[in-house]
Amino acid sequence: MNLDFLKPKAAPLIGVDISSSAVKMVELSLVGRNFSLERYVIQPLPKDAVSDGNIANVELVADAVKRAWQQLGSRVKHVALALPAASVITKKILAPAGLTERELESQVETEANQYIPFSLEEVNLDFQVLGPNANSPTENDVLIAAAKKEKVEERVAVVEAAGLKASVMDVESYATQAAYELMRPQLPNGGEGQIVAVVDIGATAIHMNIFKDSQSIYSRDQGYAGNQLTQEIQRKFNMSFEEAEQAKQQGGLPENYEPEVLQPFMDTLAMEISRSLQFFYTSSNYNMVDHILLAGGGSVIHGLDEVVSSRTQVASTMRANPFFSMSTSKVRGKQIQLDAPSLLIACGLAMRRFDPV
Repeated sequence: MNLDFLKPKAAPLIGVDISSSAVKMVELSLVGRNFSLERYVIQPLPKDAVSDGNIANVELVADAVKRAWQQLGSRVKHVALALPAASVITKKILAPAGLTERELESQVETEANQYIPFSLEEVNLDFQVLGPNANSPTENDVLIAAAKKEKVEERVAVVEAAGLKASVMDVESYATQAAYELMRPQLPNGGEGQIVAVVDIGATAIHMNIFKDSQSIYSRDQGYAGNQLTQEIQRKFNMSFEEAEQAKQQGGLPENYEPEVLQPFMDTLAMEISRSLQFFYTSSNYNMVDHILLAGGGSVIHGLDEVVSSRTQVASTMRANPFFSMSTSKVRGKQIQLDAPSLLIACGLAMRRFDPV
């Protein structure tokens, strides 16, 4: 199976993010030198159809992917997907600058044998030359990425069952990094020289990626996320998970919801984010971050940015918006402002269409 983890594709692509709670699709176009949002869709997934980044029920997820694509109204059938970072082994190696493609492949396989705890027959392996090494200009930095074939194949099976074609397999953390590049213009001085934490609050986990300029310098996952709030609503108001999820998103809960359920949840969430930052400080040479960008479905909770800012002492805390400098005129209404923070990975994947070949 010839799937490219890291190599570019020029054909039209839709970015497809299969998270634990929804299938998200984004299609971008390029107008001159600027990206434009053509269309997007968020299609909820049944509970436990995706668990810990693994597709537990191919049929249910394929059905959601098919419905999402029909709702999207696009003719494009080629898609870019991503695996959770935990499913991918990445390693940076050094290789002599003058190697042919065949020689480089051979060296990558030799190095991969040392770092990957599985036989190479069991994995999809890819690599990308990053450029000359800063300390040794005659050598190139080369990024190796490997994932077990079964992890790749379950995602491919889902989109193929939905009638689509998987063209690119990326890594969620790299897709987030690509989307971060789009968000830098919303920061003072384009975020130049600043430490920025992108905190993606999903249904089952918080993913923190910390960037300095265009480089990822730290990442960490926490197991406390949006489903905790749903479960608390369930318990407090005697609802099913589905009813609680709907009430969380659409409102209509009793008056005591905010002080007794929502506020304690936001406080705990902010504490978990603060704890992740403390791990970053103790394991690096940094003792502060300049900005926090909140992403994922959990970031839309009104007032969460202020609670996180207060708890972490990071004054510049705001919602992430990968479409900040894009034309979004083809997408009507204010809904895009609410949905944008959830579309980081799908947006980063959609950008793979425009990689230089």
